[in-house]
Amino acid sequence: MATQRCSIETQHSDFAPSLSVIIPAFNEAERLPSTLQRIVDYLDRRRTSYEIIVVDDGSKDGTSQLVAALTRENRRIRLISSASNMGKGAAVRRGMDAAKGDFRLFADADGATPIEELARLEAAINAGADLAIGSRALASRDHAYTVRAGRYRSTLGSLFNLVVQRLGVTGLSDTQCGFKLFRRAIAQDLFSVSCVDGYAFDLELLYIAQQRRYRIAEIPVNWADQPGSKVRPWRDGMLMLREFVHVRRRDAQGHYGARYQAPADLLNPSLSAAEPSQP
Repeated sequence: MATQRCSIETQHSDFAPSLSVIIPAFNEAERLPSTLQRIVDYLDRRRTSYEIIVVDDGSKDGTSQLVAALTRENRRIRLISSASNMGKGAAVRRGMDAAKGDFRLFADADGATPIEELARLEAAINAGADLAIGSRALASRDHAYTVRAGRYRSTLGSLFNLVVQRLGVTGLSDTQCGFKLFRRAIAQDLFSVSCVDGYAFDLELLYIAQQRRYRIAEIPVNWADQPGSKVRPWRDGMLMLREFVHVRRRDAQGHYGARYQAPADLLNPSLSAAEPSQP
């Protein structure tokens, strides 16, 4: 299903930052302000060039108006506002399409993974990974990290991962953590062919990345379940698995095609090209 392109977008300049942070948001007027403030404070302390792109996915609670006001206060914040709700995958894809950064992170609006965990993912990218993904599962096995999740959600997550392993995304303990960092060329490649609009978009991205033999670093991160979660573990889990079967079918039909080749003038020579890394 193609992403709907009818939207309102705020643009400030042709500034090309080092980092783009993409935040999909659906009815997040209550939780988003504190998340944005924490991200801004952290990135300002690091003195890195950045942009924050909030993709409002058809919210009805004033999320767009809230973010629009913030864009006038902080020119590093951008807003893309869709007229209707298309799904988290569609929102992240739109944000990635609009991003300008050499590195591109998507993070959840509830701040369940603290922005400070970005440093761990960046270290993995700097060590040679093509993309780095946060992992609650790995963190839960290490006393150095804190993972606060209900037992019911943890159990369903473990079962979900077992099925995912059998369906084709192998060697990863947590595919669904909403905290993933990409090199620019890798993001352009993966999101240029992805088409899942719902929660299963993570599975699609990771499946394509493994088929292209990109090196994926799974990194333990601190994480805490936040009140007001819109994820329904059992129902959404079943829907994601069903969608992933369609991903496999699309792959067999050649939907994902050849890798995207970014124009030479858009590539940062300090980053590896969008070619598969050998595991």
